[in-house]
Amino acid sequence: MGRYVARRLGQMVITLIGATMVLFACLFVLPGDPVGSIAGSDKARDPAVVAELHKRYGLDKSLPEQYVNYVSKVATGDLGEDYVQRREVSEILGPKLVNTAKLAVFAIILVSALGMAVGIIAALKRYSMLDVTTTFMTTMLVGFPTFVIGFLLKRFLAIELELLPIGGDDFQALILPAVTLAIVDVAFVARLTRGTMLEVLRADYVKTAVAKGLPRRRVLFKHVLRNSVIPVVTYLGIAFGGLLGGALITETIFNWDGVGLAMVQAVQQQNNPIVVGVVTYSVGIFIILSLVVDLLYAALDPRIRLS
Repeated sequence: MGRYVARRLGQMVITLIGATMVLFACLFVLPGDPVGSIAGSDKARDPAVVAELHKRYGLDKSLPEQYVNYVSKVATGDLGEDYVQRREVSEILGPKLVNTAKLAVFAIILVSALGMAVGIIAALKRYSMLDVTTTFMTTMLVGFPTFVIGFLLKRFLAIELELLPIGGDDFQALILPAVTLAIVDVAFVARLTRGTMLEVLRADYVKTAVAKGLPRRRVLFKHVLRNSVIPVVTYLGIAFGGLLGGALITETIFNWDGVGLAMVQAVQQQNNPIVVGVVTYSVGIFIILSLVVDLLYAALDPRIRLS
């Protein structure tokens, strides 16, 4: 197990380096001067000021040199200084990461609890009216764009009915963006749970356990659910990583001060240190969560051995 974890951590470093290299290359080919918003308008720019800003942020160096400089700083926990506020990127992103984490945790709790509950009930009531209705509704929701759901919830629950606020950092302000993020994933998890449970219920070892007279509840929880949950855990890990990486559209719609909104603003301002910082954080989160999911596999299914 230890060797497996060490190998995956090595892969994490390689993946992180590759992602940041691609990002650096993409930012390099974008038109415009990234420090232009600091120096002023085209006519008012002082060449000496522009040159000083390029030197300050290392933009006077070649792209490989800039990248090596960035990696060496990241290794010490320094994500650099942003171009607009002249503050440390880590200092700016810190509170935003906390806000995004709140949103992601609330949303993934809704996804896990509601999605699996609906899927389990649908599987146990197979071909009933409840199952047919659930299947129809989840199929519709899976195809719904998140931004449409967000605008609808914002329009009717926040603007028309004034039940919930838009913006802010309290629990009430968290509800709408979390529900917006969760709805599609709830539908997907429900369908996935239903499908895997029906497959396991048809397995020979489940039929044998029932034929031996084991209590239905014991068969359901010990045999069916434990083996049905593995694909769901995979999806939840990926979904949680996406939520922690920042929900760009949802945070923008509800003006939620997280890393997604920070990313949108940074791209508009061509504030490259913030963009690179958010991407570095997001890739790291995805890789760590993929490792956690792999370790959960071994815990949920003893037949799986990580070596």
